[in-house]
Amino acid sequence: MHAVPDPAGPVSGRVVLETRNASKTFGVVRALRDVSLTLRAGEVHGLVGENGAGKSTLIKTLTGFHRPDEGAVVLDGTPVTFDSPRAAQQLGVCAVYQEINLIPDRSVAENIFIGHEPKRFGFLIDRRAMNAKADEILQRYGLMVDPRAKLGTLGLGEQQMVSIARGVSLGARVLILDEPTSALSGTEVDVLFKVVDRLKADGIALLFVSHRLSECYRLCDRFTVMRDGAVVKTGTPGELPRNALIAAMLGREGHGQGTRAGERALEAAERAEPALDVEGLRWSTRVREVSMRIAPKEIVGLAGLLGSGRTETFKAVFGAQRADAGVVRLKGRALGGAGPARSIRSGLAFLSEDRRSEGIFPRLSVRENIVASVLPRIARFGFISRRKEDALVKQYIEQLGIKTAGPSASISTLSGGNQQKALIARCLSTHPAVLLLDDPTRGIDVGAKAEVHRVIRGFADEGLAIVVTSSEMEELLELTDRLVVLNEGISIGEIQTRDASADDVLAMLATHAPSL
Repeated sequence: MHAVPDPAGPVSGRVVLETRNASKTFGVVRALRDVSLTLRAGEVHGLVGENGAGKSTLIKTLTGFHRPDEGAVVLDGTPVTFDSPRAAQQLGVCAVYQEINLIPDRSVAENIFIGHEPKRFGFLIDRRAMNAKADEILQRYGLMVDPRAKLGTLGLGEQQMVSIARGVSLGARVLILDEPTSALSGTEVDVLFKVVDRLKADGIALLFVSHRLSECYRLCDRFTVMRDGAVVKTGTPGELPRNALIAAMLGREGHGQGTRAGERALEAAERAEPALDVEGLRWSTRVREVSMRIAPKEIVGLAGLLGSGRTETFKAVFGAQRADAGVVRLKGRALGGAGPARSIRSGLAFLSEDRRSEGIFPRLSVRENIVASVLPRIARFGFISRRKEDALVKQYIEQLGIKTAGPSASISTLSGGNQQKALIARCLSTHPAVLLLDDPTRGIDVGAKAEVHRVIRGFADEGLAIVVTSSEMEELLELTDRLVVLNEGISIGEIQTRDASADDVLAMLATHAPSL
């Protein structure tokens, strides 16, 4: 049985885990090229880079999914070969991933100790001891979670913390946090930060992977920047300020995330006939009273904390879930309980935040994923026009900068960011009048995010009305013309973003508590 870390912790600064000149090749793709990385006790080490830079391959090499073709993984000064992730865990190298991989029907304590439960008489699970030990770990890290509760009854943020507690229960000396905040609310992120600070104080070596640079600069003591499978920079936040870090990630200078199109005439948008008009929308307990009007050429952000009803609002507008009340008008015509197919034909497109379950067709090619929504348009007499299909796919691969071996490659071979861009291409291929984008840059690196922003602005300038959410308030403020603010499923007000800040949104959320 692994013990909870001693409060004093091991000696900070000691090298715990490292790769020495590690290389890994898959077919003709060299995913890692001579990578050396050092993780120290009591240090948070940030791993940053664009999608396809090699971060995921490096993590899988550290945790036993892959073995390096060349070089070595070294634990406590001794080269090791992990035969599996379980073997890595048994030696104290654990990972917590963006996609939570636990069992929702089991209790919190069972998830924390699954596979290494405390036993009585050598074979009976000692549930009392298991619950007590789970509670000890949870309390140590300030997590107010009942160890007997079913995991599936907890929020996403609490489930993420249970994943971390599981790593602690395994006796983690190295903990890899791969995009841990991607789906967390602001409050949950604050809790995570406190947990990370405590893990660091306990002398655990942490590898932190995030596309949110503000989080990296808040938490990390050192950075390693990867590009094209190689390490291109290593340094402290002082040695690598934000501009230098972004330049190293992108391999070019002066290419940040751009600026939002604040020059767009907001007064003209207010006078224009709305492309989308939503009045009194209700669905279940998640969407309680949402109204908004979006004009052509306008980019409007749907802002709110996690659980505010952003995704549910989009699904109700699109018809993916039938609203209980309210009216949705598209270019002045009521959709009247339309389903997704009719919404698409009417000029409405929706990009889900969950690309794995609700987005990609994992067994199909990049081409097939992009054209999935427009097959009738590119067919004649029931036969698909390969010429039209190739032209459409080529257009969006080039326009969105989708990195792929070719249109016929399986979409599952693409990085997460490039899969997301293929889904954006699918939406745009329907030539919508209104585009609903639910956190479209989730899991996308800085360079890809800038490209997506440019595409969004370009289509807005051409007349598209766009509604977008983001897990990053700074992104919404940068990209949009105004925000519709949601609180507990209610649209509580609007903010023009030209001179606004995140504090303005938070002030609105704090002072406009829902009354329903």
